[in-house]
Amino acid sequence: MNTPPRSSRPRRGAALAAVVCLLVSGCSAFGASSGEGGDAAPAAGAGGRMRVALVAHGGKGDAFWDLVRKGAEAAAAKDGVDLTFASDSDAGAQARLVRDAVRERVDGIAVTLAKPQAMRAPVAEARRAGIPVVGLNSGIDAWKPAGLLEYFGQDESVAGQAVGDKLNGLKAQHALCVVHERGNVALEARCAGVKRTFGGETDNVYVEGTDLKAVRAVLTARLRQDPTIDEVVTLGAQFGLAAVESVQEAGSRARVATFDLDKDVVAAVRDGRVQFAVDQQPYLQGYLAVDALWLYRTNGNVSGGGVAPVLTGPAFVTKANVASVARFAASGTR
Repeated sequence: MNTPPRSSRPRRGAALAAVVCLLVSGCSAFGASSGEGGDAAPAAGAGGRMRVALVAHGGKGDAFWDLVRKGAEAAAAKDGVDLTFASDSDAGAQARLVRDAVRERVDGIAVTLAKPQAMRAPVAEARRAGIPVVGLNSGIDAWKPAGLLEYFGQDESVAGQAVGDKLNGLKAQHALCVVHERGNVALEARCAGVKRTFGGETDNVYVEGTDLKAVRAVLTARLRQDPTIDEVVTLGAQFGLAAVESVQEAGSRARVATFDLDKDVVAAVRDGRVQFAVDQQPYLQGYLAVDALWLYRTNGNVSGGGVAPVLTGPAFVTKANVASVARFAASGTR
C-alpha cells in the first residue's frame, strides 16, 4: 500500500474553507490538529474513515460539475469515505487546492488536468507525501507523465473525430467550434478532432464561458457575419442551449450539436433544437475516481493496470435513442 508518511509538523485545519466544498458523511474539514510536537497519524475522518479530496477545474455555476460531484458522493457513501469536493477554474488556484489537500494529509486525491503544467508540481508533492493521486475528465495525454495511478474519462481527440464523422454524415459544410475556456487541453482536443475528420470547413471561436450572456452575443454576431456556417458545435451542455438561442436571434440556418449532456439538452435533443449530444458520463467519472482510490488503499487494485485509461465515453445521444437516457438525466446521473 502507498501510505502517507508520518510528520511531526502540526496540521492546519479547514484549508479549503474559502472555496465551495461539499463534505460527505459528516467530515467537517480535511483534518483536526494533531497538536504540537508529537507524531501525526495518517489522515482520517470520523471514526478513522478514509478521506479523499476531489479537486476539479470547473467554473462557478457550471452544472457539469454537479454531475461529477454527485457520482463522487455516491461512491463515497458506498465506500464509507469522507469526501471533500473543491473546484476552481483558475489553474493557479486549482494547484493551491491540491497543495492544501497534500498539507492536510488526506488519504487520496482525484484531480482534473485541464492545464497539466499547472498541476505537475502539486501532483509531485502528493506523490512525495505518499498520497495516491488519480485523474479524471481532463488530461488523458498527461496523466501518465504526471505520475498518476489511474485515469477516468473520455479520449477527447477520438470524441472530436467521431463528431467530425457525424457531421459528414449529416452533410454539413461549415462548422463553428465554440471553445469556452482558453488553454483547456481537453476542449482544444475536441475541436482539433472535429477538424481532423470533418470534410467541410471548421473555425474555432473563443468565448468566456463564465458569462452566458456574452457567449450568446459573440455567437449571434458571428452567425450574422458568416451565413455559410451551417453547424455550431459547442463543448458543454449549457453552451449548446445558448447556441440554440443565438441561431434563432441571428436568423441563421445553422444546426447545433454539443458535447456533454444534462436534462435540458435531453429535452432539446428530443424536440429537435439540438441535433445530437456527446455524453462522456461525468457522473461515472466522479464515481470511478473516488471508488478507485478506496480500492487502491484497501486492496491494492489499479484499474487499467496503471498503463491504460478507463474510458467513460463518447456516447452519442440522438433523437433516436434519447428516450433511453431521459430518466437518468432527470435524476441527475447522466
